[in-house]
Amino acid sequence: MKKNMGSTDRIIRTIIVLGIVALYYFKVIDGTLGYILIALAAISLLTSLVSFCPLYVPFGINTCKTKK
Repeated sequence: MKKNMGSTDRIIRTIIVLGIVALYYFKVIDGTLGYILIALAAISLLTSLVSFCPLYVPFGINTCKTKK
């Protein structure tokens, strides 16, 4: 896998994940919506940790800085 996520993208995703987890923990979101958002947050966190987003590939998006 080739990295296609830059550090800014990874930080933004991590902050959003922390926000979703906090909303779920404090029961602002719950039920089916809560489970769906937690699942999406887990996927987003995983892609942030490995610096690869499979959805970027078909669209040709690459936020990772290239070395020259």
